[in-house]
Amino acid sequence: MLNASDRAIVKATVPLLESGGEALATHFYKKLLGRYPQVRPLFNQAHQASGAQPRALANAVLIYARHIDQLQELGELVTRIINKHVALQILPEHYPLVGECLLEAIRDVLGAQVATDAVIAAWGNAYWQLANILIGAEKDIYEEKARAPGGWRGAREFKLVAKVPESAEITSFYLAPADGQPIVEFIAGQYIGLQLFLGGEELRRNYSLSGLVRDNQYRISVKRENGGRVSSHLHDELNIGDSINLFTPSGEFTLRQSDKPLVLISGGVGITPTLAMLQAALEGPRPIHFIHCARNGSVHAFRDWIEELVSKHSQLKRFYIYDEEDHASPPADATGLLDQSRLEQWLPESRDLDAYLLGPQGFMAAVKRQLRAAGVPDEQVHYEFFGPATALE
Repeated sequence: MLNASDRAIVKATVPLLESGGEALATHFYKKLLGRYPQVRPLFNQAHQASGAQPRALANAVLIYARHIDQLQELGELVTRIINKHVALQILPEHYPLVGECLLEAIRDVLGAQVATDAVIAAWGNAYWQLANILIGAEKDIYEEKARAPGGWRGAREFKLVAKVPESAEITSFYLAPADGQPIVEFIAGQYIGLQLFLGGEELRRNYSLSGLVRDNQYRISVKRENGGRVSSHLHDELNIGDSINLFTPSGEFTLRQSDKPLVLISGGVGITPTLAMLQAALEGPRPIHFIHCARNGSVHAFRDWIEELVSKHSQLKRFYIYDEEDHASPPADATGLLDQSRLEQWLPESRDLDAYLLGPQGFMAAVKRQLRAAGVPDEQVHYEFFGPATALE
């Protein structure tokens, strides 16, 4: 535990982090990746280049400093970090490398007059307090996943058994274990970690599982991203019979048990985890409203599959809205952006509902505000981010 002096010093750095946290994080990443190239696979270089990863770290450090006296209030943030770490297979030996570079970066950016020996010592103690919490929780999850029926530890070889285009941008990949042994079930909404070796470089990525386990296979549905090394490789070069390594499923954005009406709201490729949620929810009687937003019909994935489910399940209602007029690929229920009026028309009559939303950050921020204005309780609105976690408010 931190002593009172350490806590006071850490809290006193909050104003400095507010004004210079992103610069600190950027300098930290440059130092870490330059000195320890073995950790590069753990970081998405596209998020590095865009500044998203440094911003995410700065935000997490700031929240930690603010709540150093009330760590119980960090529950959701810590849970999210733990699940991301497990999906990428962060290990105890990675933490000393991060701590070393973080403390050096604090001193370099803030200067020796501000980042005194006492400040560095306090932040070192604070870092290891959080690191030990994460290491312990991650160890428990690794062991639990390895013991589960069909579970494993570390990387496991899978084979691509089917590759199905779902839209002009999204393709589904069906993956079966190379050893033919059972695979672990997952909770609808979770993602899975991939390990690839491209041009002699190791890369790791997380992708949402877009369907429940069927025929001892996992399914991911991947959007081709402009300049995306991994998505381009999957779309263009991964062929039936090729191998790819997977880590066990992880993630805290999961469908929770409830009898309340369920609303699934997605934008673009954010549809992928909602598909598994929809499958799981249809095993029970609860009413379901499925709302999807796409640019146009050509990029609207899984439309035919959703229509088939609607024809079979009276509890399921679906609503589509396209950004653009699309006479070539109807139908859509509306054109334009999802606004307050339209959303309220498509919600169940009762606002005592559970809503799950996924999509681009701006989309989720807008929908979250609209749900609040419509009377849906904040604690019944659930969401997850693509890439580094950031506050939606």
